[in-house]
Amino acid sequence: MKTIVTAALALMASATQAQPSPSTSATTTYHTVKVDSLNIFYREAGPKDAPTILMLHGYPSSSRMFATLIPLLADRYHLVAPDYPGFGQSDAPPDSQFRYTFDQLAQVVDHFTQAVGLKTYALYQQDYGGPVGMRLAIAHPERVRAIIVQNAVAHEAGLGAGWELRRAFWRDRAANEAKVIAPFVSLEGAKARHLGSSPDPQRYDPETWQDEYALLSRPGQRQIQSALFFDYQTNVAAYPRWQAWLREHRPPLLVLWGKYDPSFAVAGARAYKRDVPAAEVHILDAGHFALDEKVDEMAALIRSFLGRLNP
Repeated sequence: MKTIVTAALALMASATQAQPSPSTSATTTYHTVKVDSLNIFYREAGPKDAPTILMLHGYPSSSRMFATLIPLLADRYHLVAPDYPGFGQSDAPPDSQFRYTFDQLAQVVDHFTQAVGLKTYALYQQDYGGPVGMRLAIAHPERVRAIIVQNAVAHEAGLGAGWELRRAFWRDRAANEAKVIAPFVSLEGAKARHLGSSPDPQRYDPETWQDEYALLSRPGQRQIQSALFFDYQTNVAAYPRWQAWLREHRPPLLVLWGKYDPSFAVAGARAYKRDVPAAEVHILDAGHFALDEKVDEMAALIRSFLGRLNP
């Protein structure tokens, strides 16, 4: 009996001492900085003298996609997550006033890092963040301490059958634009990007894709997103160059991949090991936006991976 009571008291003491996870409000601050005459919004958290993670979001999201992850890393890392022009809370000039290409987005993010004083960083790149991040890495390899890939493709193996219509759009924009872009900016499309083929749709917050759809419904967004996705073909053409850079520099590489992704095949995750054999690859029971379902598991993997670089 004494043993049971002692164990119970020890358990209660442990529970009392356990610290709750930090909240977003206790960690994250929100800012806007002028970059190339544009107001660029960004989230920031963590000690400024800690190793930096530059968090690059995907389509059609924004830095908001990292909102649940940031508090889980902010005790040890300096986290900076900008919204690209045309996305989230950043300026979205019409496509007649701004060239919506991945080269241009990468240039703005490059100038953003200089404006906020980032010297070196680990890149966290998801979806569109991959093309932006790889352009930054090639332009400034000395700044990149590590790369975290989360459902961002750098190999043809990652593009599934659904990309045939998208390739047709690149070959003949006028003939295929309506078929590609209408679902691309629809509520149903936003929902499908999150749920994919997940067997647990009840885990997903519908406000996520509803908020994304609201942003996609702003005036000029259809034209902006059409122009940018038409330029996506330059990313596919650049895959061999990105792969060569990875083989040459062999950065510490963590690949986290939601296997229920409707756009990017799991083969795209494993392909990274051809370029960086030491890459750490994890296939998760999650979708394109894996943080929707697996934020705690991903935070633990990121902390372990980066912890080995920053003991």
